[in-house]
Amino acid sequence: MNTILSIFTPRDVKFLPLLKELTEVMVRAASLLHDLFTLTEKDRRNEICRLIKVEETTGDKVSSKVLKELNNTFITPFDREDINELSDKIEEIIDSINRVALKVMLYSPSQFPGQTVQMTEIIQSGSLEMQKAVDQLDHLTKSNNGFRGHYKKIKALEEEADRVYEKGITFLFDEQEDTRELVKLKDILQELEKTANKINSAGKVLKTIFIKYA
Repeated sequence: MNTILSIFTPRDVKFLPLLKELTEVMVRAASLLHDLFTLTEKDRRNEICRLIKVEETTGDKVSSKVLKELNNTFITPFDREDINELSDKIEEIIDSINRVALKVMLYSPSQFPGQTVQMTEIIQSGSLEMQKAVDQLDHLTKSNNGFRGHYKKIKALEEEADRVYEKGITFLFDEQEDTRELVKLKDILQELEKTANKINSAGKVLKTIFIKYA
């Protein structure tokens, strides 16, 4: 049977653990992002942002390891382009989460509308779906409906994020009277929406891998 498990041989066990490690970083960053938007103590924001930056730095290091191994490995478990693209997409998610945190730290908005919290919940859920899918790459088969379910769920979450984003923008222009706060929150909301889109882009890579290798 043609499965990724049959291709991961003892001579090459580097890439899957690295991809799993990268998704672990992403999930931790997404969890911290949710904490950032739900904490009640505003003076703790910088601390959470610092922790997110630590995860972003860790993600860069793991992604660099993936690239280094690709350059040093002749036989890869599946196309090196797919490995590189999946690693890059996950790293972009982590980078985008860090950009959200940076804007929160720089803008220091007085409070967050409910839609921003909803967006962080979607990002957290999407990150977990990504992690579950990557964990299944070593036993991928055509009958693995669970794997297929993960990238379909990611797509559904992205569509939900679009709806929440639209409601958030409408809310800001209808309810936010302070122009400076409106500009700050609009920018943060847009960055959250970009992050959800990046998760969906990573989900598309998973779908491509499933179609090619299951």
